[in-house]
Parts: sequence; C-alpha cells; structure tokens
Amino acid sequence: MLTTQERRCLKFIYVTDAHIGAGPLRVQVEAVLGAGATMIRYSNPDFSWRQYPEVMAIRNTCRCNFLPFLVQDDILLAKVLEADGVHLHRKQENPDEIRSLLGPAAIIGISSGPAQEMTNIGQNYDYVEVGPLFESQAGNGDVSVSEHLRHLVVQTRLPLVATGGIKPDSAVKCFANGAAGVAVRRFISRNESPQLAAQQMAVACGCPTRQEMGSPWHDEFDLIRRILEKAAAGHSAGQPALRVPPGDDACLLYALSTPVISTDAQREGIHFRFDWQTPLEVGQKAVSVALSDLAACFARPVSLFVNLTLAPYVSDRVVEQLYTGIGHSLRRYGCALGGGNVSAGGHLGLDLFAVGEGRPDLFPKRSGARPGDGLYCTGPLGLARAGLDLLVRKDPDFPLLIERFKFPRARFDAATILADNGVACVIDISDGLCGDAGHIAEASDIAIEWTFSSADVAPELISYCRKYAHDPLAVALSGGEDYELLFACRPDTFKSIRKDLPGAYPVGRCLSSGGRRFVNLPRDVRSFQHGFYQFS
Repeated sequence: MLTTQERRCLKFIYVTDAHIGAGPLRVQVEAVLGAGATMIRYSNPDFSWRQYPEVMAIRNTCRCNFLPFLVQDDILLAKVLEADGVHLHRKQENPDEIRSLLGPAAIIGISSGPAQEMTNIGQNYDYVEVGPLFESQAGNGDVSVSEHLRHLVVQTRLPLVATGGIKPDSAVKCFANGAAGVAVRRFISRNESPQLAAQQMAVACGCPTRQEMGSPWHDEFDLIRRILEKAAAGHSAGQPALRVPPGDDACLLYALSTPVISTDAQREGIHFRFDWQTPLEVGQKAVSVALSDLAACFARPVSLFVNLTLAPYVSDRVVEQLYTGIGHSLRRYGCALGGGNVSAGGHLGLDLFAVGEGRPDLFPKRSGARPGDGLYCTGPLGLARAGLDLLVRKDPDFPLLIERFKFPRARFDAATILADNGVACVIDISDGLCGDAGHIAEASDIAIEWTFSSADVAPELISYCRKYAHDPLAVALSGGEDYELLFACRPDTFKSIRKDLPGAYPVGRCLSSGGRRFVNLPRDVRSFQHGFYQFS
C-alpha cells in the first residue's frame, strides 16, 4: 500500500505516446516533468532494442528528479530498466511474484473496466486505474460520469486513478469526486503545444511547476571542486590531523603513533534506497557506519576517505546533499575528510576508508574472550532491523525504530569507558547479535550460553513484534545495523563499567568450546544479511 507521500505521485501521471511525431520522446517527457507531472509511465507495445537508449535516458531523468518511472505491461523490460514498478492491463500476473522480481518497493498498478471488476482486484496492488471515462460518454453527461466515479471510489480501498479523454476540466471533476489522480496521454502528446497542455493539466491537478530540473552529473572535475569546497567550509576552524588538506593527489596526515585503518561500503539497493532515506541521511549514516569499526578498536577518528561511484541517473544536487550529510557526521565525530575519488558506474555506491589513532597500550580483538567471561552489550538491539522492515512495509507507526535504522551512532562514548576498564574483546554489532557473537566465539574458540531475555528487549520493539506476530527475542538476536558494542569481560569488571554505562546489560556467558559455538541458541535465528529486507 502506498504511503501518503507516494500517493501524491499518482496525481498527474503522464503516459508516453510511442507514435507521436513532435520531436524526441525524451524532450517531451522533460517538458512534462518541468510542467509538474508526478509520474511517468512508459507505454510502447512495439518496443525494440533500438529504443533502449532513449527509454533509459527517460528513466534517468525521472530518477534525477526523484519521480517514479513505471513501465506498462512489460515486466521484463521493467526489470532490465530497473524501473520503479509496472502498470498492468491484465490480472493474470501475481503482484507478489512481480515484487519478488522487481523488488519489495515496486509500485504495481492495475487497470479496471466495468464497475463489477473492482471487487475482484486484490489489495496487493498499489493503485487501480479506471477508464475510459470521458472518451465516449454516449450522451450520459458529466453528472452520470461523476456519479459513476464516486461509486467506483467507494467500491475499492485502493487509490483510484481516472483515465480516458482526460482534459483539465475533466481532471478537476475527477478530483472532486474522490480520484487520487489522473493518467493523461493524448491531450498532451497530440497537442500543438505539448508543454502548454502539460502546464494546463498541472494547474488542474494542483501540481506546481519545477523551477529547477535535476539532470545527470556530467563534469567530474567541477563536482570534485564543489565537494572540496564543502569540506573546507565544514572545517573552517582547521583540522590538526591534516598537514596538507585534500586537493592535491593525496592529503598528508600528521604522524600517528598507532594508526588504525578500516573500510566499509554502501551500495544503493543493498544498504540504502532513496525512497527510504534522503541523500543527506544516506551520507550521515555512511560515516557513522564506517567509523563504528574504529570505535570498536578504541581508536580516535582522524580522517575519512570516500570513493564515490556515480550512476548516470545521479545528479550534482544529490552528490552535494550526500556530502552535506557526510560533513554533518564528520563534525559530530571530530573527523576530517581526507579526500577520495569519483568514477562512473552502474549504481550509486560509496567506499569509505577510515583512519584512526589507536591506544598504544590496548587494541581489543575478537579473540580476547575467555571461559568465565560474561558477554555484554552497550544498548538495545533489533531496533534498526525492525525500522528497516517498517520502511519496506511503508508503516510509519513506529518512528523511533525507523530513526534507529536511519541514524545509527558510532559508540565512541561507550568505547572510552570500556577502554578505561581494560576490556580486551570488543566488536560492533552490524550483523546482528547472533552473527557478531559468532565471530567472537570463532576467534576466541569458546562457546556462548545465552542469558538474553525478553526483559532486555526495548518496549518499542515489543510493540512492533506484537503487531506483526514476530518473536521479540528472535528479532533482537538476528537484528542487524544496530552498531552497539558487544564485549566480553569478567563479571567484576562489568560491575565497574555499568556505573558509567548504565544502559549496558549482559547477553550471555563464555564457556569452554567443546566443539560448539552456541549452547542454547533458539531455532531459526540467523544473522542479518544485507539486502534481505523483510522478516520471513
């Protein structure tokens, strides 16, 4: 089901006309988008491979402007183009099977004819399109069309899009009678002035014009210059770690007595999606995730390097927002941007290289747990995984859980306390409690007996699990992307730690291995896998 924001994308759908003669289709689409259209639907029953570059350019233009691009009736073409969804004129296909091919966030619309068909349309579609409404009224008049439309709106719980002979005056009638949007083709494509027709339709739909259209990035050197300007502006007070700042072939750091280096990667469609997060939020999270490994090593963050892979649909504006988010997080952690690289690629991606200053007397390792140690965690678990599931489900009812997925924090505050107490075994929890505890057990050659209980589960997570019939303990154990710290130490040491870190709590005990890794792990609990969005 579409969210309120996504429903707005249905207001003014432009359906491309494969048989127009007024210039390239891409130019017409750009004019329609500039006028205020909220979605583009590519329709071409005679599609051939020669038209692929043009339709890919149209898709890129839509993505640059954060507008949905759907393909009509051709599911395989939608897959190849990585479209945002499909619109179908037949009901033989199963929407759930289509989403398994196109992705869980795919928008799927369905056309309906006579009113009696409405009751047979399942709720696993995102919207239903009804028509033709105005192409041939057979003398019934606007009153009967309005009554018919009101009847259809009542019949379905799905957002209803009206189509068939839609013009500005009839669009107004559609909205007045409950339609969520209109789908328009010939009024624009066959008009002497398609741009003027699109502007008139946008006014009727209440859609503002786009004063500034995003376009794909094209100048690598100009982009790098603007990135460096943003970095310099964000660190105007100076960064003592950088002897020579970015701008040359490399930056020069002041000498580090105990350098610690870590890497991380963020990939669109695997780690983030722009229908879940803004570019600014993606940039903020990428830094926190990359620096979290330094926190788990008791290292002070010094400098971050970012290799950026840009797809052809990424605009300069998106890159600037990404780096605005990166800058926010760097300032939060007192870290400097040391430089990076920009290259073209098929998908947007960030490869991050973090440099830190470690403690000369202590470097915690996964292999530092011993039988008799307790296993402890610095904060609540499972919240980020639940937040991700809520984004996939388009359920806004648990904002704290969604916030934990979008805005994790690297626990340098907790790391300082653990280091001061001489803790020798630490790992940050990115793969879930079960997965990361398994890394400790493997490296330390121990077995873990779980003491984690429902009393340790956050109330918000319990409410979410109650709504979706999940086991709270299983969600917290499998989790993922919480970025709390998991550590092993003697119980007496933990008593001292808890005075300064009251949110920490025990999750297990370390035992002699005996050829096993877990003693009492609940069945069907698995570690978090990036890219597998929903719970089974």
